[in-house]
Amino acid sequence: MNRTLGCVMACLVLCLPLSLRAQESGGSAAEVEATHQALRTIKNDMEQALNAQDLDKLLLHVHPNVVFTTMNNDVRVGKDAIRAYYDKMMNGPDRVVQKLTAKFEVDELTRLYGSTGVAQGSSTDRYVLTDGSDITVHGRWTCTLVKEGDRWLIAAFHYSTNVFDNPVLDKVKGAAMTFGGIAAVAMLVIGIVVGRLTARRKATS
Repeated sequence: MNRTLGCVMACLVLCLPLSLRAQESGGSAAEVEATHQALRTIKNDMEQALNAQDLDKLLLHVHPNVVFTTMNNDVRVGKDAIRAYYDKMMNGPDRVVQKLTAKFEVDELTRLYGSTGVAQGSSTDRYVLTDGSDITVHGRWTCTLVKEGDRWLIAAFHYSTNVFDNPVLDKVKGAAMTFGGIAAVAMLVIGIVVGRLTARRKATS
């Protein structure tokens, strides 16, 4: 009797983690695979919409209360705020970006917790700026999705890049060195002129 009870308890202990993982993942193996396929479709649609600058299509996949943290540390909440940010950066009179193309890669399958999913990955983004600069940025992203009804929607998206090693920083460093060199030459010229004027005044005094 004790041996039978021990076997039952051992089975429960071994099976419990599997049961919990099934609950976390959102159902049977077939249901989980269908979910991951739906999420792959969202990723592909978002990438195509961004590259085509089709903001309407892009916003179809985001939650009305989406939280979007941009690479320049701006935080936008809601679809209207994202649209305003996009117009400011790419369409407005003070726009910075002329064209943007991106390629998103995922690190692994989205981790599913019932009706919530968390995905992470990298991206290679090419920016053509309004000043003529053409730079490629390697970014990292984290995305949280929620299921409402039969649809998965992006509830939060956080985007970042390496602040210590990126082409924008290289451009700033290059500009600083250029302007620093110009300033040094200017100071040298001023020093020579002042020195000659001082020498002439001493010669005539």
